[in-house]
Amino acid sequence: MGYLSPHQQALIRLGQALQAASYRFTTVTPATHARINSRPGHESARTLRDVFGWSRPFQESILPAHIFALMREAEILSHSPQGWRSQLRASTLNGMLFFHSAYPTEAADSVFFGPDTYRFARMLKEFFDRDDRPIQRAVDIGCGAGPGAILAGVDRPQAEVFAVDINPTALSLTRVNAILNGADHLTTRHSDLLSDVPGQFDLIMANPPYLNDPAQRAYRHGGGALGEALSLAIVEAALSRLAPGGVLLLYTGVAMQEGQDPFFTAVQQKLANTDFQYHYQELDPDVFGEELLEPAYRSAERIAAVSLKIRAPG
Repeated sequence: MGYLSPHQQALIRLGQALQAASYRFTTVTPATHARINSRPGHESARTLRDVFGWSRPFQESILPAHIFALMREAEILSHSPQGWRSQLRASTLNGMLFFHSAYPTEAADSVFFGPDTYRFARMLKEFFDRDDRPIQRAVDIGCGAGPGAILAGVDRPQAEVFAVDINPTALSLTRVNAILNGADHLTTRHSDLLSDVPGQFDLIMANPPYLNDPAQRAYRHGGGALGEALSLAIVEAALSRLAPGGVLLLYTGVAMQEGQDPFFTAVQQKLANTDFQYHYQELDPDVFGEELLEPAYRSAERIAAVSLKIRAPG
């Protein structure tokens, strides 16, 4: 994993302390998070889950002394009118613990983790359970907090696994999360898609942002008219970098228009007259419904979560 700063080392010890305390938290959508935190009695934290999951302000006295000391050492404390807040959340998935950005994720370098992550992880697990072809090299494009790369590294420990992102904060948290979850052999690298990682891959994974975000925050904005541009760019980049028999696993979202799926139409056109095999599936017909109130989505009738699997010939 290379050099770890003192702050990262303290964050690892904090994660280990949370694991020892049997900490569990499932991250919900921002809309649900806001509703839960607005309930009477939820104004300030009383438990570890309130501090590290619900991102509520807290008094130092509610935390064990060693937990607060590690937060200070990791430099994830910020002042609040009600005391303190954690700058990071901790979520659990498949028994693993992941640090990511605190709610609300307003900063340009926020690191995403949420319901899409759980669907993405389920897609990867189903693939690993069903496909026993050897994986020598794998890469997670836009790794964020690192769940894709880490799941691959744990399931296929002999594989060379890369976690790439353009966000240094994401790469830093991926290093921490990889060590916490027993995948410390993976390699993190700053890369725009696959531009800074060489060679071919037996597995390319991606759970990219797919919304049209007016603020164009990297963890959320997919580009294009309706957030589809980054997902299409990942497909384009992967086709030339898959090893013979290699697989692209892409989880993304699509703004449906008048009953049509513009993303799948574009993928079909791209794969026409090639020997690539593909399977496409709509996983959830209606996600982030609140986005339909935004001007960019005036022509969309719903946003669906989808999965795309492309296998190279060979």
